[in-house]
Amino acid sequence: MVVVNLIMRYSRFVRVISNKQLVDFALRHVDAATPLQLWRKIVETTHFAHFTALRSSFNAVDRVGNYYVFDIGGNKFRLVAAIHFNRQMLFVRHIFTHTEYDRWRPE
Repeated sequence: MVVVNLIMRYSRFVRVISNKQLVDFALRHVDAATPLQLWRKIVETTHFAHFTALRSSFNAVDRVGNYYVFDIGGNKFRLVAAIHFNRQMLFVRHIFTHTEYDRWRPE
């Protein structure tokens, strides 16, 4: 168990939890499939030590409360994530259309 914890703690790349949410959203919004998977590939092949590093790869990311909001697909969609930089884990909390995002209130 200690070895697993050390591997997770010092992982080079970010782990996205979970791709299922991306796929499910893309089933309802077909034009979101490619941009969401491209976003995931970038995240999963990059190490982000902090928000500034994240911002260097994604110009269209903002911090809203405890969440990070990514503009996806030319600002058609918004992905809301919780990121644990120390563990290199990104939890997809919500994916919205731009209109749905405008009605969202952070927890």
